[in-house]
Amino acid sequence: MNEQPKSLVIATRNAHKTEEIREMLGDRYEVKDVSSFPDLPEVEETGTTFLENATLKALAISREVGGLVLSDDSGLEVDALDGRPGVWSSSFGGEEGNHAKNNERIMREMSGQEVRTARFRCVMVLAEAGELLAHFDGSVEGRILDQASGAGGFGYDPLFAPEGYDESFAELGAEVKNGMSHRGRALANVVAWLEG
Repeated sequence: MNEQPKSLVIATRNAHKTEEIREMLGDRYEVKDVSSFPDLPEVEETGTTFLENATLKALAISREVGGLVLSDDSGLEVDALDGRPGVWSSSFGGEEGNHAKNNERIMREMSGQEVRTARFRCVMVLAEAGELLAHFDGSVEGRILDQASGAGGFGYDPLFAPEGYDESFAELGAEVKNGMSHRGRALANVVAWLEG
């Protein structure tokens, strides 16, 4: 008899993020996100750290839906920009979720910068019934390219080349990216905890 996959609700309306997590988990979990629950409230991300924002989302959503809830907050930290955009990664260009404007601002602010090191960082929080169960971190080091390159991925992927590669995440494709991404590394820690 086959075991039914466990349900896992991702505290996001970002279809790209949900699909990335679904691909990484395979058929071990039935992955849904908050778009499956149209009456859920928007959770305001008022934290100043990835952990604070991820915790806010996980606790709020887990009070509303049954089962395990996984949230994350993640973004790009650029050393030459003192760690910015950080928790403001999705609105860095002045408009929430506008990847083109975000990338334009990074390229503008990085123009002429010699130090190009950066990292994608992800913090994931697991909660159930309004209780925090655990939190997990993942990051991938790399550098900001001089210009956007590649059509795959989303967000800052066309500007970020992970350590050991000359190509951007947008050029490397989902399989390579998911194998080393900040979200993939944090999620591996989540899975180890869930199945440990």
